[in-house]
Amino acid sequence: MTFTLRNTGLAAIAALSIGGATTAQAADCGTAGTVTIAEMTWLSAASLAHVAQHVLASGYGCDAQLVPGDTVPTATSMLTRGQPNIAPELWVSTVQSIWDDAQAKGAFYKAGDIFANGGEEGWWVPDYVAAAHPELKSIEDLKANWALFAEAADPTRGRLYGCPPGWGCEIITNNLFKALNLGETYELFSPGSGENLKASIARAVAQKEPIVGYYWGPSDVIGKYHMVRLGMPESDPAKFTCLTQTDCADPQVTGWAKGQIAVAVTADIKDSAPDVAEFLSKMQVPNDLISQVLAWGDDNKATPEEVAMYFLKTHEAVWSAWVPADVADKIRASL
Repeated sequence: MTFTLRNTGLAAIAALSIGGATTAQAADCGTAGTVTIAEMTWLSAASLAHVAQHVLASGYGCDAQLVPGDTVPTATSMLTRGQPNIAPELWVSTVQSIWDDAQAKGAFYKAGDIFANGGEEGWWVPDYVAAAHPELKSIEDLKANWALFAEAADPTRGRLYGCPPGWGCEIITNNLFKALNLGETYELFSPGSGENLKASIARAVAQKEPIVGYYWGPSDVIGKYHMVRLGMPESDPAKFTCLTQTDCADPQVTGWAKGQIAVAVTADIKDSAPDVAEFLSKMQVPNDLISQVLAWGDDNKATPEEVAMYFLKTHEAVWSAWVPADVADKIRASL
């Protein structure tokens, strides 16, 4: 996601050191040391961290431990300290300079892409809106269909819910709004916060009302409220770069750049635990499926660990493809 994530656990991460493990664990895992996994502060990343921990502990016999983390402090610590060993959901664009430095130094690498379709940002509508209005297929169709999104407070203009203030997507949304000349027929409404944006979508869906606005996926909101992303042109790098700048003089319509979301792994794992590295290279989930899993978590007020166990118990076809058959048998038995 393009907003800035704050440091909630750098001190805890930095304080960790490689720990001991039993001989049996070392034989199965490939390393006698503790394998550390960053548990980020949002539900998808935290749940995937628990999934990775359970696979490593029950399937490979690793001494796998979760450590608190967030995008910037985790990437910084992986670069400077080699800890934690694994970040299952690292949004590369948020830490691009750290990422580039790490690639140059060989500190950590991308084992794979955790989401099959990458990070998806854009403007979304509920599925019932998309079904009832086939003329509304893309962001270019919004201008002519403004009346669909008019609200009682101002029936002369449509309302487009923008990105919360302070997030990087706010600048992109504002510039794209200008590029499409939507100011003639729409109000670009600031939700004030991420929670307010989520609540606005929930309220509209509960009442089966039309709503259009910014969001990202995979996420619990996309899965729970069955949101459909409006079509966009292919992303043009030069045009999109301008959209990310507050002083973009001439914003042009282009698609949102697909977010690169890596399973980030410290380089030493490749040598010390090649079987673990192989598993991490295959760890990937379909976007729609993980959004549905996160929606289950939100509905049930589940902890990340409970979400992880729900995923492992209900989607064996996905995770069993990540590991050899004997490892899958161990994981299955542990459930």
